[in-house]
Amino acid sequence: MTDRPWLEHYPKHVKWDQKFVGKPLCDLIDETAAKVPENIALDFFGKTWTYGELQRQVNEAAKSFQEMGVKKGIKVGLFLPNCPQFVVAFFAISKVGGTVVSYSPLYSETELLHQVEDSQTDIMITVDLDTLYSKMRRVVDQSRIRKLIVSSFADFLPFPKNILFKIFKRSAIASPIRDENFVDYNSLFGNDGKIEPQNINPDEDIAILQYTGGTTGIPKGAMLTHSNLYINMLQLEAWPPMIEFGKENVAAFLPFFHIFALTVVLNLGIKVGGRIVIVPKFELDDAVKIMEKENITLFSGVPTMYTALCHHKDADKIGIGNIKMAMSGGAPLPVDLRQQYINRFGLEITEGYGLTEASPVTHASPMGGGSKAGSIGLPLPETEVFIMDRENEGVEVPVGESGEICIRGPQVMKGYWQRPDATQAVMIGDILKTGDIGYIDEDGFTFIMDRDKDLILVGGFNVFPRTIEEAINDHPSVAEVTVIGIPDDYLGETPKAFVKLKVGTAPLSEDELMAFIRPKIGKHERPSQIEFRDELPKTMVGKLSKKELVAEEKAKYEAAKAEK
Repeated sequence: MTDRPWLEHYPKHVKWDQKFVGKPLCDLIDETAAKVPENIALDFFGKTWTYGELQRQVNEAAKSFQEMGVKKGIKVGLFLPNCPQFVVAFFAISKVGGTVVSYSPLYSETELLHQVEDSQTDIMITVDLDTLYSKMRRVVDQSRIRKLIVSSFADFLPFPKNILFKIFKRSAIASPIRDENFVDYNSLFGNDGKIEPQNINPDEDIAILQYTGGTTGIPKGAMLTHSNLYINMLQLEAWPPMIEFGKENVAAFLPFFHIFALTVVLNLGIKVGGRIVIVPKFELDDAVKIMEKENITLFSGVPTMYTALCHHKDADKIGIGNIKMAMSGGAPLPVDLRQQYINRFGLEITEGYGLTEASPVTHASPMGGGSKAGSIGLPLPETEVFIMDRENEGVEVPVGESGEICIRGPQVMKGYWQRPDATQAVMIGDILKTGDIGYIDEDGFTFIMDRDKDLILVGGFNVFPRTIEEAINDHPSVAEVTVIGIPDDYLGETPKAFVKLKVGTAPLSEDELMAFIRPKIGKHERPSQIEFRDELPKTMVGKLSKKELVAEEKAKYEAAKAEK
């Protein structure tokens, strides 16, 4: 692209054509600890770790991982909620050249098994919460995993919460099987923290395999290098003009196993020497208390979080106006919600856009004015955006015309793990095809017209109809099924399944079918509704068609809204 219309309207304090240099991710901890060793790095329910203490734990864990055989090419899985163990393990694995594989606690056993085998994960780290440990233990028994490192959740709580948790949450705590696979997380520490130096090439070595369905729904591991992640963090650091090193309080409500939180919350939070207030799960009332007590200055969330916070009865008392940077991602931010924050709290939410394959952020709306309603903003520094003709690959369309949004930049992945066919399908040389349809206006702002037609965005999580359809199709009474996303005022969208039963089979209720698929899919993938029909819409060539159902549900939603 010779014409870059965004340059005329770029934020004055940001240089678009600056060049970034990638580094090993573990340098983040060492650099910040060298500057502010006594500053609090992590705050978990009131128990804190300074940057000096965090650096020591990372170094000691790194030595233990190295002695365990972790090196370049070895995959270590993290099956953890937001907790200090995630932070320590992530950077320790990176320090010895290993590759982290993030596992969502929402995944079913079937999904976990696929990811373990596909990624070739040999070591897994989890906590003794029964909902996580028991599921992963069953996966270990069926897979290639040779070491299961288990941490006590209560060990990381402050007194007396650690004691009370063990007493009142006894049923939530698992009793780990101490066999040849078992490793106590605490055994990683207490050594001298000196490792054999690793020659990490940040541009080539894979820091994390982040699994995504891409545009097909078949999970694939996006190979994100140290440079991909480090530079995307630098691109974001350059965006806000008001961040003060060592003085920010960062809310970690988003899950670290999601690439958005990993880059925007954890990595950026450490880079700016912030105090990261870690929360295992976003619960509205708890979040309100934290916002009120902790003077949060950097906040990242999905639109559902922003909706919940502003509708809370104490919204005006929790210091929303103290936030310096509020970033929204994972799903489109409603225009009226953004305006409500401006009018009510004096806070302009920065809308970000990206995808796992880009580490993930590629665009952000300007801060301090100049944004456009409904736009995902301008490309980040050193990031180019192209609008490509959908029928003629590699051919750009003129400004203002719609096409596929494509990205080139240092944050774009190396490719999909062991899937050259899938990589080739989304890359044109070094340009990433997003699958989203949109246009660039004359001022360089990008607008999305239509996301990938099948993708359902449930509270910021990608849900692919195919996953749900396959689970439902396993039922012997089901003849046909199709799944679409339907509008939801809180989550943005939820899945709805339309099912045709086989002739002559026994009646099947919605509850019975839901019970059948529950073990097969993640909680966020469960349909909000299942509707049985005698016939499902089809195309002229006999394929199941979703567009008629989408139109029906949209009309029903609009009619219901009009009646309110």
